[in-house]
Amino acid sequence: MFGYIQPDIPYLYVKDGMLYRAMYCGLCKSIGASCGLRSRFALSYDMTFLSAILHNIMNKDVTVEKKHCILHPIVKRQIAGDDEITRIVACVNTILTYYKLSDDVEDEKKGKTTRALFKKGYKRAKKLYPETDRIVKTHIKDLFDLEKAGCESPDMAADPFGLMVADLSDFVLKGFATEYTRNLFYGIGKWVYLIDALDDYDKDVKKKTYNPFVRAYGMQSRAEMLKEKGEEIDFIFKSVFSSNAENLKKIRFYFNHDLTDNIVLRGLPAATKRVLCGCHKKNKPEKIKINQA
Repeated sequence: MFGYIQPDIPYLYVKDGMLYRAMYCGLCKSIGASCGLRSRFALSYDMTFLSAILHNIMNKDVTVEKKHCILHPIVKRQIAGDDEITRIVACVNTILTYYKLSDDVEDEKKGKTTRALFKKGYKRAKKLYPETDRIVKTHIKDLFDLEKAGCESPDMAADPFGLMVADLSDFVLKGFATEYTRNLFYGIGKWVYLIDALDDYDKDVKKKTYNPFVRAYGMQSRAEMLKEKGEEIDFIFKSVFSSNAENLKKIRFYFNHDLTDNIVLRGLPAATKRVLCGCHKKNKPEKIKINQA
């Protein structure tokens, strides 16, 4: 996805920070094994969160061992073990990256070389889990169609991305899927699309590329738009957060879910505030400093 889903660090327990980093490293290794070394460069902590919450809902314990990795060949790191859930998430990460790069080529007429670097990994991911590629391809097409039509509703424009994440969750969860898991993943996918669009507002105005907030409000800068429409924007995001919280309460978790609660209930609103104030910064999980909460 886009790298916005991350913990709210001041309220993250040490144990959860350690698990988060271990799962991040484990997912990185799984991407390399399933999709090739180049695909590892696209790893995002959006997918680390996805792996963590899917493991918990599906009652799949995470094993952590100290191992060497390509970036830290001397000192061993705590790395989560590979399993079917991690491999699916690894392939989804690669497939989404390839389509995101294709979108960049379509919108900005550049990035073909970068996309070519991920093509082999994309083909490997598609071969391993063709259904995930079908889900992503279907909803990305719907998204492109809305964007080409100049959709003026941020809510409608975000719908295909939300449905894509919901369908992917159903595919992975299978018998563990419920209406509440689907609704939660839909809300998270919708939020990712909206926060990315809000973050890119000024860039899209400058490059004259599609942005649902630009189409809806048509102002020349994000600062101007937020000054005039701030309450409306705030309502859009708070509606998503409220729905996420209600669905989260009704999902059965088999293990401690402090980590995923922190991300859904605190991390997403915190990231939204950073984007709104123009101070968003994507921290690398392995460099996150964890405090006791």
